[in-house]
Amino acid sequence: MKRTHKCNQVTAALIGQEITISGWIQRRRDHGGVIFFDVRDEDGLVQVVYNPESKDIFSMAETCRNEFVIFSKGVVSERPVGTANDNLVTGEVEIIASDLQILNPSLPIPFQLDEYSSVGEETRLKFRFLDLRRTEMQDNLRLRSKVSTSLRSYLANEDFIEIETPLLTKATPEGARDYLVPSRTFPGQFFALPQSPQLFKQTLMASGFEKYFQFAKCFRDEDLRADRQPEFTQLDIEMSFADSKEVMSLITKMIKQVFKESLSVDLGDFVEITYLEAIEKYGVDKPDLRNPLELVEVKELFKECDFKVFSEPANDKDSRIAAIKVPNGKLLTRKQIDEYTEFVGNYGAKGLAYIRVEDPSKGKEGLQSPIIKFIEDSIIESLIETLEVQEGDIIFFGAGKRNIVNDSLAALRDLVAKDLDLLTCEWAPCWVVDFPMFEKNKSGELTPLHHPFTAPNCTADELKDDPLSALTEAYDIVLNGTELGGGSVRIHDRLMQETVLKLLNINEKEAEEKFGFLISALQHGCPPHAGLAIGFDRMIMLMTGSDSIRDVIAFPKTQTASCLLTEAPGQAAQEQLEELHIRFHGLEKED
Repeated sequence: MKRTHKCNQVTAALIGQEITISGWIQRRRDHGGVIFFDVRDEDGLVQVVYNPESKDIFSMAETCRNEFVIFSKGVVSERPVGTANDNLVTGEVEIIASDLQILNPSLPIPFQLDEYSSVGEETRLKFRFLDLRRTEMQDNLRLRSKVSTSLRSYLANEDFIEIETPLLTKATPEGARDYLVPSRTFPGQFFALPQSPQLFKQTLMASGFEKYFQFAKCFRDEDLRADRQPEFTQLDIEMSFADSKEVMSLITKMIKQVFKESLSVDLGDFVEITYLEAIEKYGVDKPDLRNPLELVEVKELFKECDFKVFSEPANDKDSRIAAIKVPNGKLLTRKQIDEYTEFVGNYGAKGLAYIRVEDPSKGKEGLQSPIIKFIEDSIIESLIETLEVQEGDIIFFGAGKRNIVNDSLAALRDLVAKDLDLLTCEWAPCWVVDFPMFEKNKSGELTPLHHPFTAPNCTADELKDDPLSALTEAYDIVLNGTELGGGSVRIHDRLMQETVLKLLNINEKEAEEKFGFLISALQHGCPPHAGLAIGFDRMIMLMTGSDSIRDVIAFPKTQTASCLLTEAPGQAAQEQLEELHIRFHGLEKED
């Protein structure tokens, strides 16, 4: 038998014709001595009917179960009156089967493909080949392919060329642990899998390729979240003789075009906000601008307050007091507020102060809160005026160290908007710009906000004199509160690069060892250049409305970075370990 039609091609136009289809049995039903198969291929579903008159074929059909792979031949017929399925392209017809060939049977499957919601992710990942047969997963990966084709076409039309960079390379300081690969030919030495192609793409700019891109596989040995994987794909882009505005313009047009082509979505304008504005108003540098709630700084109002919870942070330069005014917050119950208090505690907040606004015209008497009695009338009046409160509002406060207030209120802002259904639109893209060059880590040492190859907006001497005041030509693209990608103008001057590395306590020997080839390239006529990398998995996750990037990757890892399908990682044979000169210390090696 040879297939003549795909399932979705079986429509009323074929009534009376004999055809052959192939696919999987999605569902088998027995009614009144007749067997019905819903047969599925990559394009769709069609109903096939086996009548008992054809005894041999009927007997074979009786042995079939869900997910058997079959050929089925028969005549296309109109379904009986009242049995049409309006939800299917093929819903008006059925195939009255005259032949059946079982291409491959199936063991009983561990979960029904159209009833997967009750199945845990562990089972889905262990039997990924079954999970991928589901319509949702098929649609996700087809969209992924469609989007990658669209992106490649766009960049090719802009004269970019696709160049692959190595996967076996050297460890570089990218902010996460490297995956190491032992070298057989150089005993005791290791390759590292790249966290990004950063050094190679900058070297390509020094090599005279002015417009480069690739869909790059990247690896990071870090703790995982819903939007993280140990191996992931990014769309990597770099341009010579370009500034930040040119890169941002190119990427804006590219993202708008791919959303239009793939989803028929017009993303509209990309708002541009500074890093400082994002932190002050939203608490994070990747704000969800669909959410109308904002953080309002009220620190100055409480400097003379007797209430220590507010007065101490009000007079501490490293602290802030921010308020979120929630319109119609009267809908929030005391139970919800208690849950919010516990929620912000996960971010280090010691509590969650709040004020309910019942009648702002009455001043303090029109407010209700456990803390109201500790706050002076004059401060309350200033607060009502500053926040422009209305009847029914609720005000939440964060008071304490700046990073704790920002983190806790940013998370609370998103949660409240979700609970009260406050989002104002479906899509809200933005660019966040003017990032600081450095911040201090918990040890008080300088660390780059992006990476040490980002160009600061100052001279090398000015950077040395006041590194924490330096801003950069860095830019992040954010969509619905998710960072889609980040980029910057790069350092193309050796002196500036060496200055940055010294500020990070990377001496000349270490710099030469880790990325000497880049420094060499900077000294041999490297042009100014800038670029960006898009988190391709995250982008597809947003476009499909998935909760996790594991749902848009064919064979993802678990939260513990293991593969349940292949049972990786696994042990190596003793012969392999000996070839690589590897011995275990402190770990027992099983026989």
